[in-house]
Amino acid sequence: SIGVVFIGTIMGYASPAGAILTSNSTDSGLYLTNMQNSWFTSVSNVGAMIGCPFAGFSINILGRRGTIIYAVIPALIGWIFIVFAQNFEMLVIGRLITGTYCSLISLAVPTYIAEFSSPHIRGILGTFFQIMIVIGILFVYVLGVLLNSFRWIAAICAIVPCICSLLMIPNKESPLYLLSKGREEEAEKAMQYFRGKDFAGIESELQAMKESLEESKNKVGFGHITRSYIFKPFFISLGLMFFQQFSGITAVTFNFNLIFKDIGSSLSEGFSSIIVSIIQLISAIAGAFFIDKVGRKILLILSALFMSTPLEYSPEIASKITWVPLVSYIVFLIAFSYGYGPIPWLMMGELFSPEVKEIAGSISSFSNWTFAFIVTFIFSPLQSEVNTYGVFWIFAAICVLNLIFVISCIYETKGKTLQEINAHFGGPNINIK
Repeated sequence: SIGVVFIGTIMGYASPAGAILTSNSTDSGLYLTNMQNSWFTSVSNVGAMIGCPFAGFSINILGRRGTIIYAVIPALIGWIFIVFAQNFEMLVIGRLITGTYCSLISLAVPTYIAEFSSPHIRGILGTFFQIMIVIGILFVYVLGVLLNSFRWIAAICAIVPCICSLLMIPNKESPLYLLSKGREEEAEKAMQYFRGKDFAGIESELQAMKESLEESKNKVGFGHITRSYIFKPFFISLGLMFFQQFSGITAVTFNFNLIFKDIGSSLSEGFSSIIVSIIQLISAIAGAFFIDKVGRKILLILSALFMSTPLEYSPEIASKITWVPLVSYIVFLIAFSYGYGPIPWLMMGELFSPEVKEIAGSISSFSNWTFAFIVTFIFSPLQSEVNTYGVFWIFAAICVLNLIFVISCIYETKGKTLQEINAHFGGPNINIK
């Protein structure tokens, strides 16, 4: 999940860099208009969208581990463009290329974790995705306060994916992936590696995986998604991705400094961003300890409920009580961090049966980044039309719809094996003794 830190740096980078590039304080003479900054901010999501089909192909050909290792290549290329950018076009190209890393990691990491982890700890391991994103965002916000150079911030951020790739080299590949390629001896060694030398239930787990793969050995195409046992989890995953992004989280993260400047908070934008990110990190870590005890559905309900409340503030209140905007963001981000931050990605790794994981996971990931691009790109124009508080009223209304969706549609996966989850939706039921 260290690779996910880099996704956080990509998301968070737009905030300090955008503030620098839209002011006259840059060290290179580069200056962005508001419209150019909208593209600079949101175009990494386009890169992630473009990369999603390649991500699905990559986890099948290179493997989950291999995808995480080689994802460093586009990451470094993208940052090089940004560090040495001489014009707006080079900045956009750099952001576009770094965005492809997001799609590779956002599909490979949840899939990898879901496939090697035991059911009773799969939830807490899955929450590392959100924790690492927040760490990445906090890291780049701190850099934004310490450095007034978008180039140096970018150069330091480029180190993160290198660390991830190097640390992944000694790890084992997913046992399920190895079995799907007929590499049974390697799969057994990998399972022993993940479970520990004293674990005695490896054979039964591997047998369950084999039976599951045998039942679903025929890969399906896009046209087969209408099958009931595929469409139901696919619909749930798409819904989670939609509401995750249309809660407004990415727009807030990408534009944090500019938002606080616009609403006139008494605290500096950089200081406010660091405070909020620290609190968000604490809440994400706290949420990790509840996800396998309370369950996914309960946390999603609480997350949707509390996300809708603090967004509903008025400019009159904010102007009289200047700490209201900061507190509102804190409540919103806490609610997001323990629920809608980690769970959509966690459940994407849990819901899909093996024969559909490549295509359904790619489409879900593609949808998430598409929604992220739409929300981020329209944020500034909406601000101009209905003001900042008007935009957040819209997000609040969507969060209310989100609550209805969770209550009526979400299936609880806590403590269930991937085979049991698949059987719930009508797929093959493999018993593990």
